[in-house]
Amino acid sequence: MTWYKNRFFLGAAVLIIGISIYFILTISANKPAHSDTPPEKQAALTVNIEIPQQQNLPRQINANGNIAAWQEASVSSEADGLRLAEIYVNVGDRVRKNQLLARFDPETVAADLAQAEAALAEAQANKDEASTNAQRARQLKNTGALSELQIDQYLAIDKTARARVQQAKAQVQYQRLRMENTRVLAPDDGIISSRSATVGNVANRGNELFRLIRQERLEWRAELTAAELPYLKPGMSAVLRTTAGTELTGRIRALAPALDLQTRNAIVYVDITPTQQQQLGVKAGMFAQGAFHVGETSALTVSQSALVSREGFHYLFAVDEAGNVSEIKVEVGQLYQGRFEILTGLRPDMRIVSSGAGFLNHGERVRVNPLPTGGAAQ
Repeated sequence: MTWYKNRFFLGAAVLIIGISIYFILTISANKPAHSDTPPEKQAALTVNIEIPQQQNLPRQINANGNIAAWQEASVSSEADGLRLAEIYVNVGDRVRKNQLLARFDPETVAADLAQAEAALAEAQANKDEASTNAQRARQLKNTGALSELQIDQYLAIDKTARARVQQAKAQVQYQRLRMENTRVLAPDDGIISSRSATVGNVANRGNELFRLIRQERLEWRAELTAAELPYLKPGMSAVLRTTAGTELTGRIRALAPALDLQTRNAIVYVDITPTQQQQLGVKAGMFAQGAFHVGETSALTVSQSALVSREGFHYLFAVDEAGNVSEIKVEVGQLYQGRFEILTGLRPDMRIVSSGAGFLNHGERVRVNPLPTGGAAQ
């Protein structure tokens, strides 16, 4: 009986093991085979591509600066202690050389001039009398009618009288000059830029009455570094743009002979023609940005739409033959006719995404439209 039970349990164990093996094999057969190959990436979107172009670009140096008067003349009072009676011009008025700008009250000077002329007439009469006496004394010198002392006295009086005439003439000339100085005249053609003269004020000699922009000429004072300065020379053209959006042209008149000790920058003086100033409303004190054209340079360029700006940096997206995208950090130069100059980070043989680049990330896959003839972006 014991033997029979042992055989029964042994058979049951074999049966259970067999059923287990059967189920294991069945599950293994239905399970898909494992592969080390990752699933193929799906294309993110369809893009156009371009090949970088080698172009000759105009080389330019950019600068900032203020527009200022070429020369500003200070019109000051030459009268001393006179009351300002009339003012004939105001700020913004255009004037001609020697045009009357203002006039001081001449009454006091007129009285002084009349007194000086009377003193001159008296001195002239005294001189005539002294000259006559001196002439007679010379004639009587050898007759013994007059002593040597008396003759010398007559001659000395004559010399003194002549000196007093010269002194009186100088005083008359001085008073006439004061009379002329009661009229304030423009020292040159130009435009009145400021006025401090007020009717009724008593001016002292040297007090500024007006400021005048000579010949209405303005200039742009551009600041450049020492490294940029050797590329410039007088006569070169410059294109300026003011904060108001006004664009005008100019030519370099002069380069500063020395650098500023604080900024290590130099000033370049660019003449602006009066015609442009009047037509475009350019004023002294305006800030302007500008560029100097200094020749040409060969550079790799891409279309403006290919460049992506992120977090203050510039990127391009290159596509390989399999359609995989690589993000390239580049350094950008100037924009010329819709194309950016690429200074670093780009090779001439790269295929660059020219449209839709802003939607891409590094490592994505794209579908590529056929490259147009000539390698330009579609």
